[in-house]
Amino acid sequence: MATNETPCVNLEETEVEENDAESESKGKKVARHDAGAADLEKVTDYVEEKEIASQDIQDAMRVVSDRQNKEAKAKHEKEKELSKVKINKDDVDYIVQEMEISRTQAERVLREYKGNIVDALGFLTN
Repeated sequence: MATNETPCVNLEETEVEENDAESESKGKKVARHDAGAADLEKVTDYVEEKEIASQDIQDAMRVVSDRQNKEAKAKHEKEKELSKVKINKDDVDYIVQEMEISRTQAERVLREYKGNIVDALGFLTN
């Protein structure tokens, strides 16, 4: 005759195992937090050790300012040179009408190509 025996489970052992699992997962979370905090502290220590001298900042600002001044001067010189180029009013009108661009753009392109309408139109069509 077969007996229907149910396995006897000790309730206390199950609770202990569950508590162990919970404490282990909490331990992992704390370990992750500690590792993140340690990494953050390393970064902040590195930044604190590497201070930026005010002289270095001034030198960098001077370099940027000089570069901007040179670019502005070069642009001004180019504009001055382009303004000396003689262009034909009929060429400007033709480009404005055919290419449907503003008069200033047409004048600019013609001046860049030294008044040569063929080269200017070639540039505008490409």
